[in-house]
Amino acid sequence: MRNRFLAALTAAGAATTAVAALMPAPAWAGADHAPLAPTGLTVGDQARPLDVEGSPAFGWLPRDVDPGEVQTAYEIKVSDGNKTVWDSGKVASSQESYVAGPGDLAHGSSFTWTVRTWDRAGKASPWARSAAFDTGIADADWQASWIRRTTGEKDDYTYARKEFTVGSGAVTRARVYVAASQQYDLHVNGRLVDRGAAYSYPGEGYYKAVDVTGLLKAGKPAAVGALYHWYGAGQGRPSGEPGLLMRIVVDHADGTRQVVVTDGSWKVTRANWKTASYRNGDGRDYIEDIDGTAEPTGWDRPGFDESSWAAPQVVGAHPAGVFTHLQGQESALDRRTVSPVRVTKLSSGAVVADFGKIIPAVPVVRFRDGAEGTAVTMTAGYLLNGDGTVSNSKKDNQSTDLTYRYTERDGDQTVRYYTYEGFRYLQINADVPAEDISAIVQYTDVPSQARLRTSDGGVDAAYDLMQRSALYDSQEQFLDTPTREKGQFLGDSVDVSLATMSGWGERRLTRKAIREFIASQARYWPDGRLNAVYPNGDGKRDIPDYTEMFPSWVWEYYLQSGDTSTLSAAYPVMSAVADYVRRYVDPSTGLVTKLAGGSGAYLNGIIDWPNRYGYDTDATARTTVNELAVDLLNSTARAAQALGKDASAYQRDAATLTTAINGKLRRSDGVYIDGLEADGSPSTHASQIANAYAVAFGLTSDPKVTDYVAGLGLQMSPMTVHWLMAALAGRPDAFVTRLTDPNGIGYAKILASGGTFTWESWEADQTGDSLSHGWGASPVIDVQQTLLGVTVTAPGAARIRIRPPASGLTSASGTIPTQRGDVKVSWVHKDGHLTLTADVPVNVQAEIDLPTTGKVKVAGDARYAGQKDGHTVYETGSGHVVFNAAG
Repeated sequence: MRNRFLAALTAAGAATTAVAALMPAPAWAGADHAPLAPTGLTVGDQARPLDVEGSPAFGWLPRDVDPGEVQTAYEIKVSDGNKTVWDSGKVASSQESYVAGPGDLAHGSSFTWTVRTWDRAGKASPWARSAAFDTGIADADWQASWIRRTTGEKDDYTYARKEFTVGSGAVTRARVYVAASQQYDLHVNGRLVDRGAAYSYPGEGYYKAVDVTGLLKAGKPAAVGALYHWYGAGQGRPSGEPGLLMRIVVDHADGTRQVVVTDGSWKVTRANWKTASYRNGDGRDYIEDIDGTAEPTGWDRPGFDESSWAAPQVVGAHPAGVFTHLQGQESALDRRTVSPVRVTKLSSGAVVADFGKIIPAVPVVRFRDGAEGTAVTMTAGYLLNGDGTVSNSKKDNQSTDLTYRYTERDGDQTVRYYTYEGFRYLQINADVPAEDISAIVQYTDVPSQARLRTSDGGVDAAYDLMQRSALYDSQEQFLDTPTREKGQFLGDSVDVSLATMSGWGERRLTRKAIREFIASQARYWPDGRLNAVYPNGDGKRDIPDYTEMFPSWVWEYYLQSGDTSTLSAAYPVMSAVADYVRRYVDPSTGLVTKLAGGSGAYLNGIIDWPNRYGYDTDATARTTVNELAVDLLNSTARAAQALGKDASAYQRDAATLTTAINGKLRRSDGVYIDGLEADGSPSTHASQIANAYAVAFGLTSDPKVTDYVAGLGLQMSPMTVHWLMAALAGRPDAFVTRLTDPNGIGYAKILASGGTFTWESWEADQTGDSLSHGWGASPVIDVQQTLLGVTVTAPGAARIRIRPPASGLTSASGTIPTQRGDVKVSWVHKDGHLTLTADVPVNVQAEIDLPTTGKVKVAGDARYAGQKDGHTVYETGSGHVVFNAAG
């Protein structure tokens, strides 16, 4: 991918506010209409955030019926009720995302805002329909105490509650601010209103703000409570302590404000989860065993008898103890209830529910005629045994015990488990009708979905598999897998993020993850490294080439989003990574040698995983490590340029290292070897990954290297397959083959084997590796760029390129969500002609590269820009345009 738009990225440091000046003059000569009112108003990529901290980052989508239009200026107003508290004035800029607002707004308050824009001709739009946001609260604002139940239990489920009477004035606004270590269900007056997780170091904790205005009635009793769960250190969970913090703020029409906080007056009790064993030794989740007979029914309603409950242990007013800082939770989870696609009754009387695909979910089962003390065992799993029962074998379930247990009480009841796992099947050792079985699926909240359909059903199936897998592997963190290791691995995060950003328009989880890995360097790595997993129970752990992947990930996020604030925050970390790698350049060879870090099989770098396909791991100057170093230096140089800093040292070092690689790590035929051995001799092995990286990172454009890569078939794991697909971008036939080949390993094999989630390895069905591993989803972005032909080439999608392939498919159509709106493309090759239709959002400039040198007919506003690399090139702005090309 990098080499495909290297030149565009090098120039991307120019301010995006100058986009209007770059646009071609419209050929369309119709009347010039004023812009329509902007739409899609967001703050920090959220439509209605409740915890905005610092300056709001405003975003919108300008609209205009005229083709080729751009935004030349904007004006934003922020109001507190009917009073304007901030007005940007007219600002000459094409920026429409992450526009900084005022930084001095009152904490814990509600505001509305609106925006208008000006077009190329200087005409103003109407004001947009107002949107709203709340500011968050600072540590000093809480005036609430951390509480917890006094217990030494390693798996702590605790109920906490408080009753109060709502003031007599009409309720105009009510918010609950809540933080818990590590999970919580928030209940208000008998309703579950929010679920949250904060798997973070106590000093890097998160809180949520929840709107409960409609649930509190003037003069009426109210019950607020939480079921919180703390289960200690594990994958994705650092060491910490249990605790709950809550602040309820109720505003009334008479101007009064009522505040209720967690303190010693609350009541707590042990929840009805029985002590259980670990599901596995990696993720350290516990088997859930719920005792329905001990459930305190009605605990979250006013009037509940809490006389048997105890006063909590009060840690102290926040910040207190280990809980030194909280920040607003930027990402969020979406949840939906799904029913099984079929339910089968076994001869034993048990039933097996099939949900059709692997889902990250919690089971929900209703028992209409429960009998006190009846024990029910449930078994979730990925596969079925030959007799139709659900397999719970280590090989099939990633060495994880996916059983659930429940003890019934008398009467009608529903059990909903708490901590999600990945599974497809659920066996219930009781006769339960299909309508009483469901699951709550969860994944990160995303704004939209990319759409793609092509002339090849195998391509479509592989794309759908990858897109869904990326979404399901994205929770409160990016995951290794939703079943065994739920930790946020850096390499996995890079892969999955590429797919969620391009496939779902996701920004918030990526931004959160980037900032968490930034924190890992500050916490653990003064030498410039980053944690391999963060946050995590084992503390300090690194993998050198995961650290190397960070700068290009940050740059890709900036390219997709245009978020300068996050780029600026990450730049010192990117620079430190560059310095870390530079220290291991051997002056005698000019190559990065024995890059410090890692252990065991990861010593000096992971290379690829879990199968390295013969890579020469004895090499001490590894080619992949050096190629990644070139990529990170170039990415850091681009970041420096975008931020107005001196990029020359990074550019020079990248060029010098490229020269050393090309001079010392290639055979006479131009193919790249795996590295230099300790004695300085060249490796005799030339892996696919070493050569794919060289092409993808722009170290070479030699067609013999691309031929070599394509000729090896598939010898890179799902962890690195994105770079193989990027290297094959110029060979669409080979690209399609890699997605659809039924005779070898790859996506077609996963699908033919009944797989519904990308795998940890191509051989996972034979090796016992994970059958739900999101890192194989990364080529979502490559399919969009190579087969649909849409590539973002300037930050925030200010510029895009549309380049349909000349071969591989006969047609493709799709919609790609970008920061500046949806790009719609459809193209068909038929009888030697190409027809391409494109819809480009307002304020976007598109380069259209048609794979022909023949005649082209254009319907719409487009300007001929010449011939390039056998393509006829046009420039167009926003609007609908159709190209008909011969040859």
